Amino acid sequence: MTSIYIGRQPIYTRDQSVYAYELLFRDGDANRANIDDPDRATSQLIVNALTEFGLRNIVDDKLAFINLTRNFTTGTFPIPGAQSQLVLEILEDIELDKQVLAGIVRLKHQGYTIALDDFIFHPHLKPLVQIADIVKLDVLQMDAESLRSHVTALKRYKVKLLAEKVEDHAMFQQCLDLGVDYFQGYFFCKPNVIAGKRTPANRLALLNLLTKLSSPDIGTAELEKLIAQDVTLSFRLLRYINSSQYSVGNTVDSIKHAIMLLGLNTVRSLCYLIVISTVEDKPFELFITALIRAHMCECLAAVFDDKAQQPAYFTVGLLSVLDAMMDQPMQKVLEQLPLREDIRLALLQHEGRMGKALQYAVSYERGEWDEIKPSDVSSDQIRAIYLRAIAWCKEFTDSMAQANAA
Repeated sequence: MTSIYIGRQPIYTRDQSVYAYELLFRDGDANRANIDDPDRATSQLIVNALTEFGLRNIVDDKLAFINLTRNFTTGTFPIPGAQSQLVLEILEDIELDKQVLAGIVRLKHQGYTIALDDFIFHPHLKPLVQIADIVKLDVLQMDAESLRSHVTALKRYKVKLLAEKVEDHAMFQQCLDLGVDYFQGYFFCKPNVIAGKRTPANRLALLNLLTKLSSPDIGTAELEKLIAQDVTLSFRLLRYINSSQYSVGNTVDSIKHAIMLLGLNTVRSLCYLIVISTVEDKPFELFITALIRAHMCECLAAVFDDKAQQPAYFTVGLLSVLDAMMDQPMQKVLEQLPLREDIRLALLQHEGRMGKALQYAVSYERGEWDEIKPSDVSSDQIRAIYLRAIAWCKEFTDSMAQANAA
C-alpha cells in the first residue's frame, strides 16, 4: 500500500472557534516517485485516505475542506459521499470551461459546499462566484488595497469569505475589520506582543504556578503541598484521574494517592495540562495544538529510543505554545521558568532529540513534510503517531469535560 501523509489545518470563525479543518494529503514517496498521471494519482490518494481513515477520526464533527482535481470536479472520479461534512475546494489552476462549470453545479445540487481556492476575481469568473458558497483569499499574495478591493467586490455576492495564510495578529485584525467570515493560518500560534501591554493577572498566576511545577527539585511531598494549595487544581486533577481516561480501579481520593499510583512526572504533566487549559482568552484550538504536539513528542521519544525521557518530551510539546498563551516571546517566558537546560534548548532552538521531536510535530501539523527525515521516522510511523495524537486528544478533552461536569 502507498504511504500517505495526512494532516489538518484549522479554519476559524470570527470569534476564533473552529469552523472546519482543511485536510492535507501527500503520497509519502511523492518527491521521488515517477507519477505519469498526477491528477489521477492525487484523486485516488484522496479517496484512499478518506475511506481508510474516516472523516470522523480526523475532524470529529467539524467540516472538512478537501482540494479537488479536475477529474473529481467533472465526475471522472466519484467523491465518497459525506455531503453534509465535505467542503469541496475548486483549485485556482483548473481551467473554467463548460464541463467544469457543469460539474460544479452538479456537485452543488448533490449537497456539497463549494469553495474557491486562492481566488483572484475576474469578470469571466462571475458564474463561478454565483455558484460558490465560500471564497478563499490568499492574503500573503495581496497588498492591503488588493485585499480590500476583493472583499468589496465579493461582498456583492452570497458567499462567505475565508482569509487563508493569516500568519500574524495584525493581518487577522485587518481581515476582521474588513468583514471576512473565516480565517486560516498560524496567527493563533504566535504571541500578540504589544509594547506597553500588561500581562493579565490570570496569566501571571498561571505562569507563577507553572514556575513552581517546573522546579527540578520538586519531590512528592512538595508537589502534593503545591497542588493542595490550589483548590481548583486539586479538584480538577482528582476528577480527571477518576474519569474514564484512567482505569485506576479504586477511587483516588487524595493527591498523595494520585502521585503514588501514577508517579510524580505523570501527575506533574497532568497539572501542566489542567493549568494551561484554564486560559480563557485564547482560542481552545491552541490548547488542542499543545495536546497534539505533546503526545506526538512523547511517541517520538520511543521512536528515537529515548523512552526514559518521555515525560520531558511531553512537556516540550505542551509548553511549545507558551509564547502564544502568554503573549510574550518564548525567550522571555522561559526566563521565568526553572526548566532543565535540554528542555529550554528544545523549545528555543529545537536542539537535541527533544528539539527534533518538537520540530517534526510542528512540521507535520503545518504540512511541511519535507522537513521530516525518513531516516529518523518513516511516513507510516509519523502518520500513525499524528492520528493517534488526535484520538488521544479527543479522549482527553472528552474525559476532562465529563470530569468538570460531574
